[in-house]
Amino acid sequence: MTSATSSIVERLQKWSSCDVADGLSKLGHVHGGFLEGLTMYSPQFQNGPTRIVGPAMTVKFAPKSDQNAPKIQGNYIDQIPKGAVVFISQPAPHINACYGGLMSLRAKYLDAAGVIIDGRLRDLQEHQDIEFPVFARCVGTTAGGAVCFPSELNMPVSLQSSIHEAVIKPGDFIIADQDGVVCLPAGLAEQVLDAIPAIANADAKCAEAIKEGMSVQEAFAKFRGKK
Repeated sequence: MTSATSSIVERLQKWSSCDVADGLSKLGHVHGGFLEGLTMYSPQFQNGPTRIVGPAMTVKFAPKSDQNAPKIQGNYIDQIPKGAVVFISQPAPHINACYGGLMSLRAKYLDAAGVIIDGRLRDLQEHQDIEFPVFARCVGTTAGGAVCFPSELNMPVSLQSSIHEAVIKPGDFIIADQDGVVCLPAGLAEQVLDAIPAIANADAKCAEAIKEGMSVQEAFAKFRGKK
């Protein structure tokens, strides 16, 4: 990880996925970088203070039936850079799981920030036992080797969604917590980091005023400039 990337990660760690989404929304990104359908399963299911931040290492799986798809040399899990968020794209329909407990053991040893699976994971208790952050679309029981395999590393991957289009590029910043997963394009990181503090400050003032009895409409008008 370069010093510039490390600096951005350090600054992003102060903010939640919602804060980053607000920053992207301020810049005109209507979905705020949100990647729908991805849920925190470990270290706890949708609970606790876990937040992961890091540059994306993308892993694209291919269907076992695709004889022309390239194959990765070695195992992708052994190639994780320190501090990276591994984003795994599994081909739909993803009935079998493409990620299991042994993978998290290795990812944790290599100091990965966490793993996001656009597909299924299995061995849920194993991930939770070692308190390693894993987000996924859903859970399954059966290994994925019979239906898919890791094909390509560090290339743009599309979110597996029928209702939302999004592309995750290697080096984009992933921010994930119990609210969800946000992809921050690397080229927008500085602009978003500049935008967030004013938004967060206005929200903090709204919160204090509402606690003291001010209506939401009044608070928004006074501190957010919204009528």
